[in-house]
Amino acid sequence: MKTNTTRRHVLGGLAATVAAPAILTSTRAYAQNPTIRVGFVTPSTGPLAGFAEADDYILEGLRAKFAGGVTNNGKSYNIEIIKKDSQSNPNRAAEVAAELILSDEVDIITAAATPDTTNPVADQAEINEVPCVTTDAPWQPYFFGRGGNPAEGFRYTYHFFWGLEDVIANFTGLWNDAGVAKKVGGLFPNDADGNAWGDPQLGLPGPLAEQGFELVDPGRFQPLNDDFSNYIAAFKDAGCEIVTGVMIPPDFGTFWSQAAQQGFNPKVATIGKALLFPSAIDALGDRGIGLTTEIWWSPNHPFNSSLTGTSAGELASGFTAATGRPWTQPIGFKHALFEVVADAITRSEDLEDPDANAAAIQATNMSTIVGDVNWSNGPVPNVSKTPLVSGQWQKSGDGVELVITNNKHAPAIPVGGELQLLG
Repeated sequence: MKTNTTRRHVLGGLAATVAAPAILTSTRAYAQNPTIRVGFVTPSTGPLAGFAEADDYILEGLRAKFAGGVTNNGKSYNIEIIKKDSQSNPNRAAEVAAELILSDEVDIITAAATPDTTNPVADQAEINEVPCVTTDAPWQPYFFGRGGNPAEGFRYTYHFFWGLEDVIANFTGLWNDAGVAKKVGGLFPNDADGNAWGDPQLGLPGPLAEQGFELVDPGRFQPLNDDFSNYIAAFKDAGCEIVTGVMIPPDFGTFWSQAAQQGFNPKVATIGKALLFPSAIDALGDRGIGLTTEIWWSPNHPFNSSLTGTSAGELASGFTAATGRPWTQPIGFKHALFEVVADAITRSEDLEDPDANAAAIQATNMSTIVGDVNWSNGPVPNVSKTPLVSGQWQKSGDGVELVITNNKHAPAIPVGGELQLLG
């Protein structure tokens, strides 16, 4: 095996103190075939835990799929997945990534769920020369938030997801369909997502102005804020009929409750991140109906798994059958993350060489359950874009359903209903 001085020797003493991994798909000690270790960092607990709700379901399916091994150059390899909880904290994400790299000596590391998870993990991987694949974060806060240079890119770290240009196009598409006044209240926290979405050059302000929307941005707030009165007052004074931003669910819940108390009733509320999950909408009661958000993946997406042949609809219904809970958007991307890893493992010229594994990841050109992944045609190096649509939480029977109402920028994904104004 190629010697990796950075991670295997300098801090190798960490191994004695690291806790046992949470979930394994096999054990290296007793495996007859050689084993490839894959680290997986995810926010199992904390305010981002909704992103990790389907992790155990996805990993169980992967265990079954990988049980027979994966073939590379005529030889069978076991895949062992070691999961660690970031606790929704970027510092903790970096810490457990270092444990996976330095103590568990993973061959590839993965991460998902907002830049608070993907960026610190990718940074640890790049520093320690370990191939890394991440998803579930817009590419700008991932790439530029890590100091990426489009002329150079990164050597070991790769990411697939949509970008802010896609969410802007979908949000404005929703608002144009609504026919409301083009005055928009912006809610951007002081975190990686909020700073990227609110950035004058990379985020929403410029494109919104170009399309005739007036953005009212009162400034950054700290996550887990308990008072949005100043923001609400600014939006009311400006006559905002639209509210947008990117927030964690607790912050939107606080804002939405205080908006009602203070008589602010926008006609459209389109929020990234906070409105992705059925549990977050259920917590808002009747005021959750009619809220709008981006839709990365759904049971109606016309894609299949390269690993199992399972359709998007079958993967979503399988989750519901196994857990009794409604489908959530990260299900598809968590599955696709390991589609990409497995594909790279089968193609690597030398699975004992980190550089060969990184080269295999870089050469990926495949169809997954979330769409095509191909790093040769990204907007910047190390990034591959996936399609994005948008929609609305609408009443469905005794509950709510996330309905695709705008597919103008990904017409292959079918629309399921029409946009309805709040109130």
